[in-house]
Formats: sequence, structure tokens, C-alpha cells
Amino acid sequence: MCGLSGELRLDGRPADVAAVARMTAAMQRRGPDGVGVHAAGPVALGHRRLKIIDLSERGAQPMNDAELGLTVVFNGCIYNYRELRDELTAAGYRFFSTSDTEVVLKAYHRWGTRCVDHFAGMFAFAVHERDSGRVVLARDRLGIKPLYVTADPHRIRFASTLPALLAGGGVDTDIDLVALHHYLSFHAVVPPPRTILTGVRKLPQATIRVIEPDGTSTDEVYWRPDFTRQAEQASWTPAEWRDAIGERLRTAVRRRMVADVPVGVLLSGGLDSSMIVALLAEAGQADLATFSVGFEAAGGESGDEFHYSDIVAKHFGTDHHQIMVPGEALLPAVDAAVDAMSEPMVSHDCVAFYLLSQEVSRHVTVVQSGQGADEVFAGYSWYPPLAGVARDEAVDAYLGVFSDRSHADIAAILAPGHALDTDASRAFVRGHFAAPGAETVVDAALRIDSTIMLVDDPVKRVDNMTMAAGLEARTPFLDHELVELAAACPPELKLAAGGKGVLKDISRSILPAEVIDRPKGYFPVPAIRHLSGPFLERVTSALSDPAAQRRGLFRPDWVKTMLAAPNDNRTRLGANALWQAALLEMWLQTHGI
Repeated sequence: MCGLSGELRLDGRPADVAAVARMTAAMQRRGPDGVGVHAAGPVALGHRRLKIIDLSERGAQPMNDAELGLTVVFNGCIYNYRELRDELTAAGYRFFSTSDTEVVLKAYHRWGTRCVDHFAGMFAFAVHERDSGRVVLARDRLGIKPLYVTADPHRIRFASTLPALLAGGGVDTDIDLVALHHYLSFHAVVPPPRTILTGVRKLPQATIRVIEPDGTSTDEVYWRPDFTRQAEQASWTPAEWRDAIGERLRTAVRRRMVADVPVGVLLSGGLDSSMIVALLAEAGQADLATFSVGFEAAGGESGDEFHYSDIVAKHFGTDHHQIMVPGEALLPAVDAAVDAMSEPMVSHDCVAFYLLSQEVSRHVTVVQSGQGADEVFAGYSWYPPLAGVARDEAVDAYLGVFSDRSHADIAAILAPGHALDTDASRAFVRGHFAAPGAETVVDAALRIDSTIMLVDDPVKRVDNMTMAAGLEARTPFLDHELVELAAACPPELKLAAGGKGVLKDISRSILPAEVIDRPKGYFPVPAIRHLSGPFLERVTSALSDPAAQRRGLFRPDWVKTMLAAPNDNRTRLGANALWQAALLEMWLQTHGI
């Protein structure tokens, strides 16, 4: 897990090494263990390293292979790198390190851009071909590892974080109005390729971009599950689906133990993280470190789920760490979490993950986490209402349970000049629902959530907050082979038992029943859900700051009404509407925009 950056000049000048060095330095927390910059004419690459595999300097980046004429910078982990290394060695390749980075480099030479088909893991990488001058960018199938791009007529730059691009300078920081509409529709999710800034784009997940020396480029989407039933599985019984998914999940968990450092688990006490602990115990993992976080209650809402995480930790005899965050530590952590965000993310889970990661990184460098299970196995409350809805009513049904507010409501929030005439978010959903595949409305909802919404909410949240502590998070429920199998699974098996039915069936033989049948929980941070005292003062300060006044995103009368009753206005999914607006301003101000 690391941070990468780079520049390709298009105007005949040498790459701006100083700018690449600034971008690289901005990602120091992603990679505290090493730094490197490589320049070759119009191309420069930078890297910050977090040592996970091959702790020696032979695994340092940028990694250059003069014999092959390739240089690579890589962020992530290739879980099957040992098997690929053996295959490449048999094909005649010689290795100078034991790192997965070198496997990426050699695999690219052997298979070209479609080396990605051979990788089981999470990754974003850039390869520079010395002889052709070409630069190739690629991102993993589920978008677990980020990659941001900015361009003008003189150069193309890319980095693992958006703030790193800002550090390089010369970025158009105007607000992208379509992205703003998405932000207010999809609880801060801005689907790729857009970001909240006009001048920055995201390389979409499962995408290979080949950039020629003159700046022309082509994109190839190399993976897209279709969420339809497969003929070879038509006769499977529920028990056969349970067993097949259980075995695939066991493989996913085992894969993510690959490391030259200890691996722990973020244990919330929910079904997903508890299953990871259970499967690791089943596989014989000893002395497993587990970590849970809790906060002080507020507004009558509990701030921890220690009861359930303690049950799991005791049942499996883990080395458990229960982290209770004192009230006075929470407000500073809000600002620190905002600073760590590559894009504004409204979920209060960000603060929980930030604080948890800061403590966990004192003990381990790698953790497994349960993110993705809800989107892949239908764990959210909005899926059951979609069952039985006619396919031609899918868009209205999905937006009715998923979106934060209507297009008309957004127009009533935004100041003139910032609201769109058309409903861009509805058009986005309509386009995705119209794509081939996804037989039922539930299939269509799971497809957009697991391949789009997931990438820019929980996945990005976990990446940003863990990497702010130099901690690598691995998500077995986002193993691409598991996702493919889950996509083919009949929706009724996923919707059973109140959601995630097939996972609950698997868990009944490995987990205490009290954990399986409990109400669904979240990382609760009550002080943000129920704004008062210093937290309300922070929100008020952000929305009244001179920068916010000059920007003028929101109607002043709407802001005044919201501040007068800060906890009375909720989005369709129950989030604090005032926090959503304030968080955007906090992020923009924190990053000097």
C-alpha cells in the first residue's frame, strides 16, 4: 500500500520533477517507509512506500528494469503474486526482488495491458515504456485503489490522491456542477470519472488507459459482472449456493493474509467482520489481533457496539483491543479526517475509521475489513422494497429508496448559478440501469451499488482513513471472484433473512447466533449525527467562513433555516442534511479551494 504520482509532458519539455516531488511528498502518510522519484525526459514518476511485501530496498519504487525498458509505480497488493512469479520464472524471467511490484512489471512485459486479467488483488499502477514513450495507467476491478488525473495542453498528471494533484499546482478548482448534483443526491458519492473539481478526474475502476506521447489516449474496461443467472448454475439448490460462496469467501480471506508483516482484523461486531475472524480461526490463524472502536453516547444514541465485538473476540480467543474515544478527542479528529479525504465524504464513519486506524497502526500494518458485503450480498434496507418491482419502473424505485433528495429539492438548496436545469443524477442511474444484464430491479441496484456507489463511498472511505495512518486495509468481500459468483446468485437468496441471507446461512456453523441475528449496526458517531456544542460551532464556522460566502454554493435562507434547527432535517436515508452541506465547505476550505 503506497502512494504514486507522475507527469507526462506534451509540449516537448522535460517533466517537472519538482512538481512530481511535491505531489509525492503530499502522500507521505500513505507511504511513510520510503520515497523515490524517477525522471526520463518527458516522464517523471514518484512514489511513497509502505513496506508490506519484501521489506528490503530491492522492493523500492519507482522500480526500473533497464533490460525490459519498463518503469513502474504501484499501489496495492497482488495476492497471487507468488503463483505469478513462479509462472513468469518458468517463462524465463529473472527476478531481483521478492516484491509483488516486480511481478506487476514482469507481468506487464509478458502479457501487455491485459496483465490485469492475471491479478487477484487491489491495485493502481502506472507503467512507462522507455522505447515507445507510452504511459499506461490501470486500476483494479472494484476500484479499491484510487487514481486521480488532471490534464491541460502542456501535461498530464496523476496521483493516488486528489490533494497530491493540488500540491503539484495548476489545477482547475472550479466546482463541477454535475458532481455537486451527485454529491447532494447520492450522500456525497460522485461517480467516476468526475470529482467535485472540474479540473480533476478519476480513472474509473476496471479500466486500462493507454496514453501516447502526444497525449492521445484510449480506455479499455476489462471487467464488468453482468448480474444474470448462468446456465451452469441453473440447477443449484440454496445449499449448493451456500457452499460455493462459502468456499470462495474462505479463499478470499486466505489470500489477504499474504504479507511479510502481521495482519489484524477491524472487528465491529457485525456479521461481516465477525465472519472474517471466524474464517481466519478456522484456517488456523493464531494470535490474531482484533480492534474495535466506540464513542460517547449523544442524543440518546449509543456510541459503541462493544457487546457484540467482545462476544466474537472471546469466542475465538483473539488478542482484542477495545478503543474508546473520549469526547475531547473527537472534534480534532473531525478536522484531521477531513484533511485525509481525497474527496468530501459525508459519512461519519470516516471519523471512526480515522481514529481507529491511528490506534491500530501502533500494533499492525495490515488489517482485513468487512466493507463491501452489504453491496455485494444485499444487506441494506433499500433492497427488499425493490423486489417485485417491474424492470421498467426500476429507476424511480431505486431513486425512491437510495437518493438523498429529489432534483427539485436540490434546486431549493443551491444558490442560483449552481443548480442544474436537468436531473443529472436521475440520468446517470437511468443510463446504468439501461445497460445489458441485471435481470431484475434488485440485480440492477446491486450492480450499480457494487460497481459504482461502493467504490466512492465505503471503499474510498476505508482507503483514505487507513492510509492516513500508514495502515493497509484489505477487503475480502470485494474479491473479484467472490463478487462474480455473488452477482450470479439469485436475488432471493441474498434478500433472505432480512438481507445477506446466504452469508447468514454460511455463518450459522461458525459464529455465535447472537451475532448473526442481531439488528444491523453501523460505526456510530452520535456527536455528528446529533449536532450540538462545539460540533455545531464547527459547522456554523464552515458555512459562515468568508471562503464559503464568496463561493456561495447554498442559498443563504436555507443555511439560516438549517442552522436554526440543526438536527431536524434529515436526508431520505436519515443522515444529517446540515452536516452534508457543512462537510463540503470544510473539505474545500481545508484544501485551500
